[in-house]
Amino acid sequence: MDLEGLFDVFVEAARDLRDGQGSARTVRERLQEWLTYTKAPAGDSEAARPRKVLILGSGGLSIGQAGEFDYSGSQAIKALKEENIQTVLINPNIATVQTSKGLADKVYFLPITPEYVTQVIRNERPDGVLLTFGGQTALNCGVELTKAGVLERYCVRVLGTPVASIEMTEDRKVFVEKMEEIGEHVAPSEAAASLEQAQAAAERLGYPVLVRSAYALGGLGSGFANNREELVALVSQAFTHTSQVLVDKSLKGWKEIEYEVVRDAYNNCITVCNMENLDPLGIHTGESIVVAPSQTLNDTEYFMLRRTAIKVVQHLGIVGECNIQFALNPESEQYYIIEVNARLSRSSALASKATGYPLAYVAAKLALGIPLPLLRNSVTNSTTASFEPSLDYCVVKIPRWDLSKFLRVSTKIGSSMKSVGEVMAIGRNFEEAFQKALRMVDENCVGFDHTVKPVSDMELETPTDKRIFVLAAALRAGYSIERLYELTKIDRWFLHKMKNITDHAVLLESYRGQQGTMPPAVLQRAKQLGFSDKQVAQAVLSTELAVRKMRRDLKILPVVKQIDTVAAEWPAQTNYLYLTYNGSEHDLAFREPHVMVIGSGVYRIGSSVEFDWCAVGCIQELRKMGFKTIMVNYNPETVSTDYDMCDRLYFDEISFEVVMDIYELENPEGVILSMGGQLPNNIAMALHRQQCRILGTSPEAIDSAENRFKFSRLLDSIGISQPLWKELSNMESAKHFCCKVGYPCVVRPSYVLSGAAMNVAYSDSDLEKFLSNAVAVSKEQPVVISKFIQEAKEIDVDAVACDGVVVAIAISEHVENAGVHSGDATLVTPPQDITPKTLERIKAIVHAIGQELQVTGPFNLQLIAKDDQLKVIECNVRVSRSFPFVSKTLGVDLVALASQVIMGEDVEPVGLMTGTGIVGVKVPQFSFSRLAGADVVLGVEMTSTGEVACFGENRCEAYLKAMLSTGFKIPKKNILLTIGSYKNKSELLPTVRTLESLGYNLYASLGTADFYTEHGIKVKAVDWHFEEADSSEAGARESQRSILDYLAENHFEMVINLSMRNLGGPPPLLLCHQGLPHPAPGCRLLRAPHHRYQVHKALRRGTGPDWGSPPTEDARGLHDVPEAHPSARPD
Repeated sequence: MDLEGLFDVFVEAARDLRDGQGSARTVRERLQEWLTYTKAPAGDSEAARPRKVLILGSGGLSIGQAGEFDYSGSQAIKALKEENIQTVLINPNIATVQTSKGLADKVYFLPITPEYVTQVIRNERPDGVLLTFGGQTALNCGVELTKAGVLERYCVRVLGTPVASIEMTEDRKVFVEKMEEIGEHVAPSEAAASLEQAQAAAERLGYPVLVRSAYALGGLGSGFANNREELVALVSQAFTHTSQVLVDKSLKGWKEIEYEVVRDAYNNCITVCNMENLDPLGIHTGESIVVAPSQTLNDTEYFMLRRTAIKVVQHLGIVGECNIQFALNPESEQYYIIEVNARLSRSSALASKATGYPLAYVAAKLALGIPLPLLRNSVTNSTTASFEPSLDYCVVKIPRWDLSKFLRVSTKIGSSMKSVGEVMAIGRNFEEAFQKALRMVDENCVGFDHTVKPVSDMELETPTDKRIFVLAAALRAGYSIERLYELTKIDRWFLHKMKNITDHAVLLESYRGQQGTMPPAVLQRAKQLGFSDKQVAQAVLSTELAVRKMRRDLKILPVVKQIDTVAAEWPAQTNYLYLTYNGSEHDLAFREPHVMVIGSGVYRIGSSVEFDWCAVGCIQELRKMGFKTIMVNYNPETVSTDYDMCDRLYFDEISFEVVMDIYELENPEGVILSMGGQLPNNIAMALHRQQCRILGTSPEAIDSAENRFKFSRLLDSIGISQPLWKELSNMESAKHFCCKVGYPCVVRPSYVLSGAAMNVAYSDSDLEKFLSNAVAVSKEQPVVISKFIQEAKEIDVDAVACDGVVVAIAISEHVENAGVHSGDATLVTPPQDITPKTLERIKAIVHAIGQELQVTGPFNLQLIAKDDQLKVIECNVRVSRSFPFVSKTLGVDLVALASQVIMGEDVEPVGLMTGTGIVGVKVPQFSFSRLAGADVVLGVEMTSTGEVACFGENRCEAYLKAMLSTGFKIPKKNILLTIGSYKNKSELLPTVRTLESLGYNLYASLGTADFYTEHGIKVKAVDWHFEEADSSEAGARESQRSILDYLAENHFEMVINLSMRNLGGPPPLLLCHQGLPHPAPGCRLLRAPHHRYQVHKALRRGTGPDWGSPPTEDARGLHDVPEAHPSARPD
């Protein structure tokens, strides 16, 4: 832009001279005028700088809003602390790094709703607030606070992008007008506030159209409509989440291009990263494979879109960072602006990690009014931050889906997000990065594999989560590039690159059974194209270790490269590294010994931000102890992959091959596997067999706990009770065992996370189906069947031991009965209903197992209690999902303690952690509203995508706050009851009486209504009307409205649905079909009778149909005075 501007000034001066106006202004004056920004902030920026800033977090992780906001929020806090500004954070997500001690000055674990945020503002009196670091949740809350006049009343200034600019980007009509002012075009689109308006808009634009919700994240409620019927279905669903829908002209098949743009208050503006979606328009960018920098744009297209991006961002007045998305016609230079996100987004985290340019950190500094040229470039440590990175490598991002966990959810992907995480791979060419990324998404995948899915034209045309493997099969089957382009609209350049991989796989297969004759150049080329040792071994029918030995003998070794975003113009100082076979020398020396920590890998259901908290905590503790650290991880959403967290960051695969390669290069003091969840544990034995120094618990002990058969045998040998069990040998003996102990029985594979392929069988047919799934998942590892104990209480124990001696124990109790996965259960700590005698018995069991396994470091136990008996069901010799929750609630950092123990430090035993007098309740965050067809009944396989936790003086207060944090709305008027068994109806009688006394209108299915009417409760009976009515009943039924009619109109604000399993009661699935975002919100609340009374008190204290404005400050059940109340966690 600078050279362009200078040239403009020169041309203008020459033109004026030619026209005889040369004396008007000198070239110096013209340059000064061109360089001066008239709307720059007036006065002393130091004086205008805030002293205390409130940061709104993003709450529980959900589809569309995941760990990237932990990373961006942590960066913002770091940036503000450097400027000596006090920080106050509101975020109920207890698993995040940003809510840890040592970052923000104060942390409120409270719902991010206008009522709660107003209370915090009233108590804290900040003079600035950041809205753009907590995703759509924070943005929407901030906009509501501005409209309600709260920020103005308390003199709180919105830092960075003004609310007016945010609203310009969120309100489609205003956005279109703003773009027309500067001659730019938005995809033809109309906003609609009703179904009729949406239908009229679609008629004007012409089908097919794209329907989207305004003020939504991750394309919630969006989709393509090819006709009027599809439009009505989509729009009706969208209006359950929003008051405005956008109807867009379909541009399916166009390229989707994104730019991350940074602008300061003085109008300095740069594009930091340009990214290209491999999938064409029509697939949400969060669902698409993304490549940076763009590979298929020519120079003209690149600069045309870059100029437009800068023009748009300057016109909108955005201060900080934003993301702009374009649709580009592949056959011409025609383009449309799709949207602008005036906040940090998923793409921002990806762009930060792809370029090494810390966007969130820079955006926070710019929000304070600091000019861009005054900030330092963190890659060179000498140049300024007003540079545009130029990359000498290629980055590929691939999303991770967990759709197999949901039986009835469509695997088709489109404009609405379904992915739960993403990975980023770095290579020196597309093929290398692409194959790395495929393995990162799923550790069982070897790369671009043609054997995963069969060829299907239908699947190529209508993409699914596995389309990339269908593409591999199609290339292998001889489909031409042209035919594949017609079917997929994926750019031919990418298809040619994929063909390179397939062609080389065919060449490798020609050496089957005679790999000794393979020329070194063929193996070298395979490694340069991103083939793993295991992938090569599969092609030549050998083993991974044999290929590894051959490769090392031939001196085909990876080199370590630094992320160099100034393409060698300046020496890079960064410790941000990756391995590649497309290089000749290492970029750095390996002189000092380090300690290597393996991260958690991709976020998935079951392994999320809590394991990142553990990994970061471990690194920080190691650094405090004076050790140099290496982090290996590949997740762009995490804080652990922020390169200033450790001494060396390897952004690469967590596989035996890559970890071993790094180990042999670095020769570290040892490797810590226990901080990253299941993925590092899975490679423990393979590393151990190669004499890798594993720090902490020995890999043999890890195997004894992970291998279901060995663990069950171990418990028997030390006399600890467990449910009756048997190892699967064949189907007949399994059926015989189940008949002997009686159904239900639970099928448990080994070495799995989040209960994958774990199921409760109620019959022989269930057993056959579930066993085949489990064997497929567990592969070489054993599958165990055990008796499923019903109506038992589940207890979680997190502990740290040193050489088998337990030094700290934290106990949490589940609110739900055993049978709900611990990741989906509501946890309470310290436990409220466990007797001192039972606590002593739990301690004895933990000590015995710790001793037997000789644990050094963290471990987790799950027990069930019934009829005064305790039985152990599982042990994980690693950190668990609940480590951050118990550490922050009970005031002892278990990860720091475990890190000290692992490194051989002497620690003071803590014993049983009892806390500081407050109660913490952890509640799961579900994303069912994004997964049409998902069964909302919880079971032994995990389905939640995140979690929140809040504190209180008792569990009812903490529970209510935690529920509100997940998006639960307290019902105002109408509640539906549909309760299956007589036992449940009786148990819920006092609860239903309470709801009636609070003034709710109660509706119930016929059997439920009869029962409560008999007990003197006023209930309106409504029927399901599932079965086809005969003609005599049809007339009567037409006048009666069914439950489904009411649900379609969103008549009920809460549904309490306890169905009778396998007894043909009303299917809970139907509730989900109506877009209810929780697994029947009342269900979790009311499943445990002992918890019921506390919930009544919570409802009585803060709610009821008349509940409107928030209670006053002394109503501490809902709002908190930080100095006096533990929900504020001052450090």
